[in-house]
Amino acid sequence: MMGRAAVAAPPAADAPEPDAEALAERIGHRFRDRRLLRDALRHPSVTATPQASPYERLEFLGDRVLGLVVAELLLRRFPSEPEGHLARRLAAHVRREALADVARSIELGRHIMMSRGEEVGGGRSNAGTLADCMEAVIGALYLDGGLPAAARFIHAHWEERVAERRPPRDPKTELQEWAQGRGLPLPRYETLAAEGPDHAPAFTVAVTIEGHPGASAVGASKRTAERAAAEALLALLAAGARR
Repeated sequence: MMGRAAVAAPPAADAPEPDAEALAERIGHRFRDRRLLRDALRHPSVTATPQASPYERLEFLGDRVLGLVVAELLLRRFPSEPEGHLARRLAAHVRREALADVARSIELGRHIMMSRGEEVGGGRSNAGTLADCMEAVIGALYLDGGLPAAARFIHAHWEERVAERRPPRDPKTELQEWAQGRGLPLPRYETLAAEGPDHAPAFTVAVTIEGHPGASAVGASKRTAERAAAEALLALLAAGARR
């Protein structure tokens, strides 16, 4: 099992300690090293050296653990599916939106230690913040109880999600295929704006297809914004086809 390589700085005065015991009950794991859970809840906005914060190191680990466990769940659930379908399923179930949904289900947001400025800016409900913290918590579970502890939590919150019968479609791929099927040039994506602080950016992206109205969307990354814009344009095209 991996060891902890850094000790977090004390939280800022405007970031009270979370009720870690209440959250541990929701998670379903009794931490032997309670500092791990506190580290996972300590947002970089209250860390003296955010470049090497335990929060982000746990987030890095949790991302890999989640991917491994969900990949195994998919292999067992869909024993005859090709790799391409499994890859699409995996991407859908470990992306930011899925993590944020699980975080909301355990009320993770209210337990995160963050600066007053981050909180006022909507940090407790921000999908990116919730997803990052969820990964950090999974990393803390792994370090405290090994893979079985992390897997129990992931199974409890992802098993029903991975049971969807049809593999999810990537909206960008679907939009590209829509254009190609009609002999049109590929969709064109343009970043209209990039705003917000480094830890909570907001990208506005527009997508257009020749001869059709465009659509735009905002996301915490260019990729997320492009996906959302593609989804919005697909909805517009579908609505137009029904008229």
